[in-house]
Order: sequence, then structure tokens, then C-alpha cells
Amino acid sequence: MNQKQRDALSKFLSYVLRHAPESIDLSLDRDGWADVDALIHGAGRQGHAFDLHALREVVETNDKRRFTLSDDGRRIRAAQGHSSNQVEVRHVAKAPPVLLYHGTASRFLASIEAQGLIPGSRHHVHLSEDPQTALTVGKRYGQPVLLTVDTQAMCAAGAVFYQADNGVWLVDQVPPVYLSCQAEE
Repeated sequence: MNQKQRDALSKFLSYVLRHAPESIDLSLDRDGWADVDALIHGAGRQGHAFDLHALREVVETNDKRRFTLSDDGRRIRAAQGHSSNQVEVRHVAKAPPVLLYHGTASRFLASIEAQGLIPGSRHHVHLSEDPQTALTVGKRYGQPVLLTVDTQAMCAAGAVFYQADNGVWLVDQVPPVYLSCQAEE
């Protein structure tokens, strides 16, 4: 499988496992797990044919580690980013590093300054330990801006943080008082 095919399959898996499992008549459990055979068969019925080898290749080579296979290889899930009502992943609370980062576009700053970071259609706000990774995410939406999150102050105020399988940090929301921003130069 070439890179273009891996990217296409990764995008399809993100769509189905995060947002629209019903589009291929797939059921996810509360923690986002889907049966691998049901995923492959459902995708094939909808014109997105791939086999177990291709699926494993995408999981193993994805640089963002977007997907997790169960230890027995029979179930798969998206690591984070769910908007599907079928999913309510129960992450374990974890103490975050002192600072975390969120990349966005400058056009969203007025809204963020007013209401902070909110999950939108997703279940959580996504944060990174690495400022460069956050900026890369922000570049996808326009002129990037790096937001720094004061996790110590948030934790002192009662916020609970989680870490997804792929290392992305999750929190319900980030009020504006805990944010500082810096435009990329």
C-alpha cells in the first residue's frame, strides 16, 4: 500500500470511528471499540474495500497514532476526537504537565477570548505537550496561533485532565483566564 492509499484509509477510518459509524452500519461500544471484522465487512459493503493487513499497516504507520488495536487484534478504536453519540470513552484522570498547548487559527481568537476553548462537536478539547505539534494543527485552519494552557491553575480550580491512547491531552473546556496566546512569527 502506498502513502496515498494509507492516507485515504486513515481518513475513512477517522470518519467512521470518530464521527459516523452508522454510515457503514457499524456499532461502537461506550469506549469507542468496534469489531475489526464488522468494520472491514461494513466498509466493503459501502465501497471502501480493505483487508486486515491494510488496516494493521495504517494503525502501525500513522504518525499521529490515531487508532488503537486491542491486544487480541479483534477490536479497533480511534484514540480520541469522537463526536459520535455511541461513544462516551471513560478515560482515567491523569495529572498533566505544567503547561499544555493548543494550536488554532488567528481568525478564531475573538471567540476563544470570549468563551475559551470548547470541544464543539467533539467530546473534549485536545491539547498537546509539544508547542510545535500544536502549531502544526493550527496551520490547518489558517494563520496559526499558539495558545498556552496553565494546567496548574486549572487543576487547582478543579479541572480534570485525561490522556488519550496516542498521548493527546483531553479536558472538558479551557476557560479564557487559563489561556495565553502567541502568534507564529
